[in-house]
Amino acid sequence: MGFLDIEHLEKFYGTNQVVKDFNLSIEKGEFISFLGPSGCGKTTTLRMVAGFETPTSGRIRINGKDVVDQRPNQRNIGMVFQSYALFPNLTVAQNVAFGLRVARAPKAKIRGRVAEMLAIVGLSEFGARFPFQLSGGQQQRVALARALAVQPQVLLLDEPLSALDAKIRVSLRSEIRDIQKTLGITTIYVTHDQEEALSMSDRIVVMHQGVADQVGTPFEIYNTPKTRFVASFVGTLNQIVATIQDPSTGTLQIGADSVTLGRPLAAKTGTEVGLAIRPEALSLRPQSDGALSLPGRIVAVDFLGSVVRVKVDTGSGVMSLDMFNRPTAPPPVPGEQVALSVAAEDVIVLSDGTAVGQSR
Repeated sequence: MGFLDIEHLEKFYGTNQVVKDFNLSIEKGEFISFLGPSGCGKTTTLRMVAGFETPTSGRIRINGKDVVDQRPNQRNIGMVFQSYALFPNLTVAQNVAFGLRVARAPKAKIRGRVAEMLAIVGLSEFGARFPFQLSGGQQQRVALARALAVQPQVLLLDEPLSALDAKIRVSLRSEIRDIQKTLGITTIYVTHDQEEALSMSDRIVVMHQGVADQVGTPFEIYNTPKTRFVASFVGTLNQIVATIQDPSTGTLQIGADSVTLGRPLAAKTGTEVGLAIRPEALSLRPQSDGALSLPGRIVAVDFLGSVVRVKVDTGSGVMSLDMFNRPTAPPPVPGEQVALSVAAEDVIVLSDGTAVGQSR
């Protein structure tokens, strides 16, 4: 049993089921991200943990206590919303103090706690300002300080950075993670941004159509996706169709070519599967032992700064390859005939629902 346990959680709106048999055990101090597209059920699940939505069925336990029947203000949870939800007529200090005042904390404790929280979020000099006098990033820091001021058992963040520009998001997500580590607070972070989830999380819950498709560390989610959806949603991915010729050796038919992965596959001869390959796993270098080779023609070269993305038509589909930008080594040019090379262990084989013969 973890510090926060979610068991068989389900939510219906009429006949529409938006969360389906959701189960998750979170340890104290863990940073968990719910990652998925709009409408996948991640925010609804978060709101059920917070108490803003009532589950149709299932249990939620915090530190061993079932909280499903408790109101939000009884759960000792801190919440940071996408829209900041600051009180415009209150100063920064008054916003941070709001929850403590509702709890009737002593004035001396409130002053000390507000000063502590503003110092943690780097806004000690901004206590007398009003929200309209702050930037978006500063307003989100105030919202975070307000959520933390009441010393919650669990911190919930619902896409808190989506309204900010890219550069501020990168900076602020590092600050949020540093604060979370310093305080050791159990945290659930909802996002549709895979980069945020990969860079911030101890574990990621990838959600799709109300279901937790996969739960794992960022390394596991990126490198060993368990479903076709996870493979395609997290990171850039090449997918091509293949037919199994010999499952015992992992021999596949790709167009007119035959390749062997050298590992058994849990599917029958003649089964059509998808091959998933990350762009960084592909190479234009000569084939080495244990690597697969696919002939193709370069159709586009995109310069992305530190990375050059090369698109190659293999006859079975266009595949993207990422290579580092090196000023002394110009990239290949469109029209050039090449051979794509990839190590067999970097090929993920996907059936209709789950990966078979996964690498790593």
